[in-house]
Amino acid sequence: MRTFLGLDVSTTATKALLADERGAVLGVASSEYPCDAPRPLWSEQDPRLWWTAAQRALRQLACDPASVAGIGLTGQMHGLVLLDAAGEPVRPAILWNDQRTAAECDEIRRLVGRERLIATTGNDALTGFTAPKILWVKRHEPAAWAKAKQLLLPHDYVRFKLTGEHASDKAGASATILFDLARRDWSPAVVSALGIDASWLPRTFEGTDVTGTVTPQAAAATGLRAGTPVFGGGGDQEAAAVGTGAVDEGVVSASLGTSGVVFAATRRPFVEPQGRLHAFCHAVPGRWHLMGVMLSAAGSLRWFRDTFAPGEDFEALVATAAPIPPGADGLVFLPYLTGERTPHPDPLARAAFVGLTVRHTRAHCVRAVLEGVAFGLKDSLDLMRSAGVAAAAEVRVTGGGAKSALWRQILADVFGATVATVSAQEGAAHGAALLAATGAAAFKDVASATAAVQVTGRTEPTAASHAYRKVHERFRDLYPALRSEFAKASDE
Repeated sequence: MRTFLGLDVSTTATKALLADERGAVLGVASSEYPCDAPRPLWSEQDPRLWWTAAQRALRQLACDPASVAGIGLTGQMHGLVLLDAAGEPVRPAILWNDQRTAAECDEIRRLVGRERLIATTGNDALTGFTAPKILWVKRHEPAAWAKAKQLLLPHDYVRFKLTGEHASDKAGASATILFDLARRDWSPAVVSALGIDASWLPRTFEGTDVTGTVTPQAAAATGLRAGTPVFGGGGDQEAAAVGTGAVDEGVVSASLGTSGVVFAATRRPFVEPQGRLHAFCHAVPGRWHLMGVMLSAAGSLRWFRDTFAPGEDFEALVATAAPIPPGADGLVFLPYLTGERTPHPDPLARAAFVGLTVRHTRAHCVRAVLEGVAFGLKDSLDLMRSAGVAAAAEVRVTGGGAKSALWRQILADVFGATVATVSAQEGAAHGAALLAATGAAAFKDVASATAAVQVTGRTEPTAASHAYRKVHERFRDLYPALRSEFAKASDE
C-alpha cells in the first residue's frame, strides 16, 4: 500500500503525518523549536530550525520510505525568508505575527494605491503580510538586502531543502499580497511598484502539482527515498480546510484555536471592497476562499484562566458559565487582547469588559468571554455574506475551543446556524497529505480525498439565537466608540 506524508512547518513545531491511500492517519510525530522576540512587537525564527525539526520528525515517524508515494507541504503563512546566492538565510525569518511594519503598509498603499491593491491582490496591506516585511528589510537592513537573491515562505524553505527547488504553492503565495488573485500568479504591476526583483520570486504551483523530488542529500538527512515527489500543498489555513472538508462552496469552517479563523471556499475570487476580509487562492486547483481572522479566540479564554483562575481546568472553568443566561446579564467582552485583523485591522485595538456591575461574578465574565469570541467570529461571517458568499446553513468547527459543548452551543446560537464537529483532528498536516495523495492519483480530485472526513456531531441553534442579535449589535457598536481610547492606551 502506498502512503503519503504531510509536513506542517508551524510557528512552534514541525509536524510529520503519515496517511494511507484512503486518507486514514497512520502516525504523527513533531519536533518543537522556540520563537524569538528581539524587540517589542517583533517575531522571528531561524529558518534552519525548521529543517532540523523536519528531519527529526521524519526520523521519529519511522515510516517505510519505499512506501511513501508523495509529500505535501504546509505551514505558517506570511513569513519572510530571504536567501543568498548559496541558499543560506541572510537574516532570521520575520513571522506572520510580527507587527513592526505599519509604516511599510502605508508605503505600499501609497505606491500601489489602496483600491488597486485590494482589487488586484484581494487584500489591504496589513502588518502580518509578507510584502511589508520585504520593504522593511530593504529600508532598515541594507547589508542583508544586498545579499538577498531569493524570497521564500517558511514551508517553501523546507521544500527547498528537500528538493533544491525554489517553488511555492499558489495558496501560500497569494497571502504575500504580491499576487494577482484572479490570475493565480505573481502580479507584475504590484511587484514592480514595490521595487522587488521579480527573479527573487519562486515559481508557483497548484496544491496537487509536483514541485520537485527529494534529492540524495535530503534523503540521507531525513531517511526518505531519493526521487520521492514533493507536491505543492498550501498555507496552513488552506491545508487545514482540506483536512476538514471545506473545499467547495457551501462549506464554511471556523477554527477556535489561539486565534480564530472563519474560512469559506469559493469557485471564483471574491473581494470584500474595504479589504476587511482576506481573499486568497485555495490549495484546491481552481478554487479561492475568503478568510476572517481574529487574533485572540481560545487565546482569550486562556488569558482569562491564567490571569484569574491559574491552574484551573478549562472544562471546569467553562462549566461555571453554563447557568449564566445568554448575554451574561448585560456584560460584554471585546476579545482584542493582541489587536485585531477582522473586521478591524487595528494592531492598537484592546480588549475590554463593558457593563460590569456588582452583581456580575467570575462566571459572568467567563460567559462574556465565550460570547465575545463568538461575536467576533460572527463579524467575519456577516462580512462574507456582504461580499456575496451565500449564508452557510452549517459551520464546521475545529480547534481546542470546539471541544466545549457550551461554546459550541453559543456559536450555534450566535451564528444562527448548525455547528458541526468533524473527525479530522490533525488539521493542516493531514490536509497536506491529502493534497499529495490527490496529486499522486490516489483520489480523482481533492473533494474525493475529503470524503473520509466525517461529521461527528451537530449542535442546533436554540431560542437564544434571537436574544443574541441585540447583544451582537451592542458588541459591534463598542469598537467604534472605544477606538480613540485604544489609541491613547497604546501610548502608555
